Amino acid sequence: MQVYFIDVFTDEVFKGNTAAVVPLSGWLSDERMQQIAAQHQLSETAFFVPRGDGFDIRWFTPATEVPLCGHATLASAYVIWNMMGHPVSHILFHSKSGPLKVMRNNGSYTLDFPMDYFLDQEAPDKLVKALGKEPKASFIGKDNYMLVYENEEDIKRMQPDFALLKEVKTQGIIVTARGYDVDYVYRFFAPALGVNEDPATGSAQTTLTNYWSKRLDKESWTSLQLSARGGSFVTAIEDDRVLISGNAVTYLQGEIFLQD
Repeated sequence: MQVYFIDVFTDEVFKGNTAAVVPLSGWLSDERMQQIAAQHQLSETAFFVPRGDGFDIRWFTPATEVPLCGHATLASAYVIWNMMGHPVSHILFHSKSGPLKVMRNNGSYTLDFPMDYFLDQEAPDKLVKALGKEPKASFIGKDNYMLVYENEEDIKRMQPDFALLKEVKTQGIIVTARGYDVDYVYRFFAPALGVNEDPATGSAQTTLTNYWSKRLDKESWTSLQLSARGGSFVTAIEDDRVLISGNAVTYLQGEIFLQD
């Protein structure tokens, strides 16, 4: 089987978030896909299968399957266009989170994802202790907590206790604040999924863009993910969808050999 490692939400290799992409003609067993993802040890490995008007897609961390992943979806579209010669300007993926469209325009790629709606929710004591700083506001969305802090330095300097963070009952944790050179900055932690800190998380933008759009009166927003590798995003809202734009580059192309 072909496999591609794509660096996403960056235009430079060794930055952004690396996704493994494995095109398939038919589904492997869940166990086999999980084994492949565990072997890769990347935050996500995406598998897709052709389906009529588009492709079925699934995503696995090294530890479990997840219902939505932004960077691995963009990486999959990148492979379909650049390695498989797909001729049209948009790709439709069918997923456990519903239909997901990816569009390309002059070398940039845009994800069309469902908006995440959130509620005020006091952060559990264990979560605050694990992050080491009290937020000024906290919310809970469909899958993640989102904690808002005073400034960019709060986000940069955070050193979570990941063992304690893993005990918090949530899929992931977003921490965010206004940015100095961009509209907002953030980091994303998901130790419960086997990913202590994700380098560049597109799906988090479905919550973040909804939040910051109500506080920054603009038509589109720029953001940075302050991980060691970093990630750069431009987002917009269209009805109840979030448009998440970024670039991608190829790091590796190879083959997977299975004895069976």
